[in-house]
Amino acid sequence: MSHSARISLHKHAPANLKALFNLSMSVKQSSLGERLVELVNLRISQINGCGFCVDMHWRDLIRQGMDQRHLNAVAVWREAPFFSERERAALRWAEIVNNQPHSDASDAEFARVREVFSETEIVELGYAVAAIKGWNMLNLSLRNPIPEVPAPGM
Repeated sequence: MSHSARISLHKHAPANLKALFNLSMSVKQSSLGERLVELVNLRISQINGCGFCVDMHWRDLIRQGMDQRHLNAVAVWREAPFFSERERAALRWAEIVNNQPHSDASDAEFARVREVFSETEIVELGYAVAAIKGWNMLNLSLRNPIPEVPAPGM
């Protein structure tokens, strides 16, 4: 992969960029909580192969004080003992939604997520996946590179 962007997201289509950014911010401020949204963002970015987003969300979770062992186990959350029932349900549902139409958001899976989340939270999880998947696809297709130097404060 090239280490330079094909096109800068920040220089073109600013209204669209702002809309996607606002969606992302609204999801972080939802009843899900910023930490859970960031966990979902990290996992979906891992699955979709977006290095820029993996790096950014990993750094955000570190900044929030997340334990590094917990954070490093996100890719293997099913096997790791660090995740709460709520985190596991969110990660499972996010993976299913991200992989549609190739996976089945079956009634059984929906019932599982509904045991842990309210209807509003399930919709918020859907928006979280939609937002991060949008960022992933934009960053991948435009080859937005992982910054070599972390942002200030990191």
